[in-house]
Amino acid sequence: MAAERKRVYAWEFPVRLTHWINVLCILALSVTGFYIGAPFIHAVSSKQYIMGWMRFIHFVAGYTFLCSVVLRFYWAFVGNRYSRWGALIPHTGRQWRDLGDTLKFYLFVRRKPPYAVGHTALAGFTYLFVFALFVWQIISGFALYNLVQHGTLWVILGGWLTGVMHLQTIRLFHHLGMYLILAFALAHIYIGWYLDSRERNGLMGSIFSGFKFVTGKEWE
Repeated sequence: MAAERKRVYAWEFPVRLTHWINVLCILALSVTGFYIGAPFIHAVSSKQYIMGWMRFIHFVAGYTFLCSVVLRFYWAFVGNRYSRWGALIPHTGRQWRDLGDTLKFYLFVRRKPPYAVGHTALAGFTYLFVFALFVWQIISGFALYNLVQHGTLWVILGGWLTGVMHLQTIRLFHHLGMYLILAFALAHIYIGWYLDSRERNGLMGSIFSGFKFVTGKEWE
């Protein structure tokens, strides 16, 4: 007999909102960033303003991404137990055991994934790395932007980095950061679908509704 499942509100609205804003921003930033670095559409008329529009979209998406990341960091202090820093940073014996069991599952040593209402310890640890990538992309992006947009605000947001690293090094790692984020996104989608098919707890749908369907095994 199948275990009874309960409907649990795991992902609050700010978590879901910032998730989808980040998705849209990363897509916009990646496409326009590719174009800015190596234009793949060429103007055939002096009236066309392709590079200008690409830069404008890139800058707007960059500011939007900054606001979304700031909101998500704030919510990690005031949100529910599944969105707080304590769920992302392994700091208990249970979380470290969960991290090890999850690694065994992905290495095909363990047949069943650890049960969790929110993130597993490994997922939380991975998101810390992703958040660090987000912060790097924001700082390095504003460092590059500071070359044409001068002022105290842009110096604080990233312009100071040009005094620490060479400009070409910043640009190189800014591009590499984009590739890492895109690689994570692909793995994130695949793992989400895979776990949803194994656990059948509404994992993929929960990022839209906020609700997951869990058994008693997921509770502390």
